Amino acid sequence: MGEEIKKSKPVGLKNYLSIFTKEQLIGQIIELSKKYKEVKSYYDFSLNPDNSKKAEEVKNAVLHCFYPTRGYKLRLKDARKAITDFKKLSPDGESLIDAMIYYVECGVRFTNDFGDIDEPFYNSVAGMFRDAGHLCQSIGLQNNFKARANKIVDDTSDIGWGFHDELGDIFYNHFLK
Repeated sequence: MGEEIKKSKPVGLKNYLSIFTKEQLIGQIIELSKKYKEVKSYYDFSLNPDNSKKAEEVKNAVLHCFYPTRGYKLRLKDARKAITDFKKLSPDGESLIDAMIYYVECGVRFTNDFGDIDEPFYNSVAGMFRDAGHLCQSIGLQNNFKARANKIVDDTSDIGWGFHDELGDIFYNHFLK
């Protein structure tokens, strides 16, 4: 497709793409969708933006990272990536917050089921709670998530590392103001 392009000097993506016909660009996008699942996911969501369905898929992926069907291996990084990938699709704010809060709920449940974890784990869960609270506050959805956020804080009352206090502060600063 691009053999006829002379490589005399570096060009920007916009300039590079401008030399292709519409059909060639369509072909490239189709090829990218076949090669990269992220591209396919992006276009699938763009064509059929069912926020609630995609949010449920993300929540199932998060749950599986905390509670795999087989074995016992926490995959916190993968759970965070599921949220990050969902965010890249530009879903509506409420669906994104729902998935973020679910991540925190899973983290709290995991700790209550298996005992204290470690500081990086708590930092990750608290960071997601803070991000969800900030997003709630910025788009005015605190009341939609206040009950779930309050339950999260209540469910951490016996967890160490200052986790309960940090989540309480986040709740106060983002869900009550």
